[in-house]
Amino acid sequence: MNWPYELQIGWRYTRAGKGGRRNRFISFISGVSMLGIALGVAALIIVLSVMNGFQKEVRDRMLSVISHIEVLSYGGDALADWQATAAQAKQNPAVLAAAPFIATQALIARGEDMRGAIVRGIDPVLEADVTPLAAQLKDGALARLRAGEWGMVIGIEMARQLGVREGDKLTLVAPGGQVTPAGTQPRLKAFTVVGVFNAGHYEYDSGMALIHVDDAARLFRVAGPTGVQIKLKDVHEARFVADQLARSLGAEVRVRDWTRTNANWFDAVQIEKRLMSIILTLIVAVAAFNLVSTLVMTVTDKQADIAILRTLGASPRSIMAIFMVQGAASGVIGTLSGVLLGLLVAFNLDVIVPTIEQLLNISFLPGSIYLINHMPSDPQRGDIVPIAVTSLVLAFLATLYPSWRASRVQPAEALRYE
Repeated sequence: MNWPYELQIGWRYTRAGKGGRRNRFISFISGVSMLGIALGVAALIIVLSVMNGFQKEVRDRMLSVISHIEVLSYGGDALADWQATAAQAKQNPAVLAAAPFIATQALIARGEDMRGAIVRGIDPVLEADVTPLAAQLKDGALARLRAGEWGMVIGIEMARQLGVREGDKLTLVAPGGQVTPAGTQPRLKAFTVVGVFNAGHYEYDSGMALIHVDDAARLFRVAGPTGVQIKLKDVHEARFVADQLARSLGAEVRVRDWTRTNANWFDAVQIEKRLMSIILTLIVAVAAFNLVSTLVMTVTDKQADIAILRTLGASPRSIMAIFMVQGAASGVIGTLSGVLLGLLVAFNLDVIVPTIEQLLNISFLPGSIYLINHMPSDPQRGDIVPIAVTSLVLAFLATLYPSWRASRVQPAEALRYE
């Protein structure tokens, strides 16, 4: 195949590594530049893949415990008619199911050990329709939650911290207290642990307890459920559907979706992702602009060749194209190598990270801090394509000045001392 001579010469300069110490040094600098681009691109892909995986993993585990949308009464009072509210919500075509609940914060104690927890009163039958965790426990722990028997299902981390198993007793300290002639006394109630759940999300596994909705109403002294949980067909439409329900259900209730409930956490992740993208893109930029020094050295070394090409009729534009091809080839090779390396690592993190943890006897993600205890990865085309394009653009921009400088070489001046 006969390529234009600009491509042939530019590609030959890219591969040049023989012919003298100077040529070998220039080739070494060019290789370092390509390696820098490759490592920068790979690092950017790996970091963003991990952050995507972390966000997806936490979101999925979070939504296995909580519902997509919650319809709440004002002031923590019972809904006037939760069945009517649920029926009206289910008229929206995006809604799949609804279930009542009562949620409040309380203290759970065993002996001298005491933990703060979110206590959620649920209907064991209807709850299975709105949360995946309840669906998994429907025929097990939740089936043992019966009204009037004061049973409780707690997270696996809470059970470990309090040292309890199924059948043990826990004391729930309800907020508010009880007024007596002797003063305000805390309201205490003994519960029996009838099951333990493992959501895989440390916050819920260590700080949530499930009881029957009727028991919750009696204990917290409300006339009935204080809210309705709603499951949607598409979790990503939660905010849009929540706005629709807020308009259709009226001003008597509050409607909030999972994106607003956990807005601070997801906003923090997005900010960290943007900052990491900027920082790692700067690393790619530094590596890409190392091509400037490589091409400047090549132009200086090849001035005699440039002069000969000019005398043979090559235009300044052709000379510029030769060195742009050389720099662009280095950028393309570095970028493609970085993409392949980044994807290779990103798709095999589930093997690489545990191996490193075993060798070094450390844990990169303690569950008590990062909510999950393994390194997730989710490479997305929406991240990889912009990374590759940005790297190629930076490499191309780095070729402009040295290539323009090469096109300005005067044959007579270059051959004067040859």
